[in-house]
Amino acid sequence: MAKLKIRKDRTPAVLRKLAKVEPDSRISRRLLAIANALSGMSRAEAAKCAGMDRQTLRDWVIRYNEHGVVGLSDNWNGGRPPMLTLDEQAELLAIVMAGPDPEKDGFCAFTRDDLVAIAQKKFGKSMHATSMGRLLRKLDLSRQKARPTHPMKDPAAAAAFKKSPANPGKNTAYA
Repeated sequence: MAKLKIRKDRTPAVLRKLAKVEPDSRISRRLLAIANALSGMSRAEAAKCAGMDRQTLRDWVIRYNEHGVVGLSDNWNGGRPPMLTLDEQAELLAIVMAGPDPEKDGFCAFTRDDLVAIAQKKFGKSMHATSMGRLLRKLDLSRQKARPTHPMKDPAAAAAFKKSPANPGKNTAYA
């Protein structure tokens, strides 16, 4: 097996100093592993000291050789793009804030399934109700449900009860 060469433009002491001041602990561990390998430790031992395996250290050494210390940072590609574009999200937010029309839609509050159907119809994009819930939370919307009331409730009796001396209310101090 051919020994992996590590670029020698920085000494192990310099790499350790860089690791000490590095705010990202993952990059710091990678720098320490490379410094240990440069100072003569075997690749397996250097990797074990840094909490990684030998193959991972080899991959980081290759990136270090190509790009220097900058190559040791994680390169996330941003992940999966959002299902709805920003314009579509803004339009969906406007729909939610306007609320449904009970006469036309037949319901008085949107459910996630209703919004999934609206997204399918309006934007041609199908998504799961759970994904819709995540999107709504991302848009700073919370799940709200109206407090249930009894169908035979008498508002006049409730108002009279609130004013009665038997029910002093929240602002009265008790001795």
